[in-house]
Amino acid sequence: MDADVIVAGLGAHGSSAAYALASRGASVLGIDRFPRGHTLGSSGGLSRIIRLSYYEHPDYVPLLRSAWELWRELERASGERLLTETGGLYAGPPDGQLVSGALDSARGHGLDHEVLDTRTLRERYPLFAWLEGWTGVFERQAGWLAPERCIETHLRLAERTGAALRFEEPIERWESTLDGIRVSTRSGIYEAKQLVVTAGAWTAKLVPSLAAQLSVERSVLFWFEPRADRDAFARLPVYIVEDTDRIFYGFPYIEGQGVKVAGLHFGDPADPDLLDRTASADDEERVRGWLRRRMPLANGERRDAKVCMYTNTPDGHFVIDHLIEDSNVIVASACSGHGFKFASVIGEILADLVLDGETAHPIGFLSSERLGWDLAL
Repeated sequence: MDADVIVAGLGAHGSSAAYALASRGASVLGIDRFPRGHTLGSSGGLSRIIRLSYYEHPDYVPLLRSAWELWRELERASGERLLTETGGLYAGPPDGQLVSGALDSARGHGLDHEVLDTRTLRERYPLFAWLEGWTGVFERQAGWLAPERCIETHLRLAERTGAALRFEEPIERWESTLDGIRVSTRSGIYEAKQLVVTAGAWTAKLVPSLAAQLSVERSVLFWFEPRADRDAFARLPVYIVEDTDRIFYGFPYIEGQGVKVAGLHFGDPADPDLLDRTASADDEERVRGWLRRRMPLANGERRDAKVCMYTNTPDGHFVIDHLIEDSNVIVASACSGHGFKFASVIGEILADLVLDGETAHPIGFLSSERLGWDLAL
């Protein structure tokens, strides 16, 4: 055996899993198709929101509380600054999925929050053009993570605790054996007792039985230099706005970066191996159109743009589960555009599943069974 466990994909969740496993004494071999530090998957972009009043589903809140604490533990263990607390604002029509969902999570889990009416939104956040009747939810325990630093920190500490990591080595196939699994790459063949697949947009290619249930979507992030009031933009919390067409989200002004803004789920299908990584004029206009009507002073010079990918399930929730007929293989992927913030706790969950066969974290709602999937190969 080359290792107790092979981790396929060393992005957000794979790097965390490698660290969690190695720190608990497992021998770990991590393999990634790209060079170390790449941002060619779903985990780059300089900043990622972390929040607790989770509109997507209240069941995520216990995982988020654990994730927050684990990010702080990782900061203490590494000496890196990874999480910047800014507070979070979620605004839109009071009966929309964003505001009502955030309130369900906040009230159901006793989270510290404040409900803001339209007048208060206009007084506190005059950079936005709020529609009459819109309301907001503000929570203090929210902010942003630095994804590239988070991943490298997990990788560095994984190596420090004994993990072996291989980059620029695409996995071509894997198969079950009498003793575990065998993984074949362009450079060699490796054997381990268990396999963890954290391959993001490439998950369907490594686990073909999932292909019909996963859809990869192209997403484009933009950074702009404000036309005025840079200091006011720097004081903003992270924010999510459910507008009349879709949800948009953004970050305060960050020195050296500008104001980052993006829209959720424009629905552009993508093949991860053929992805158009150039931000087009149409991509930019989708975001600038929103800035013109909701945050006009942010609609300044474009500083940067980045193309990444979402891997979506039909219901927008994650999958963290064993394969039915290959119980020594665990899949953690399909985060549907909202998974990075969970990476610290998902690494711990994967270590639990590998080493103990179960986890105390409440992940039943993320089981493949909810979708009636047959994960057997």
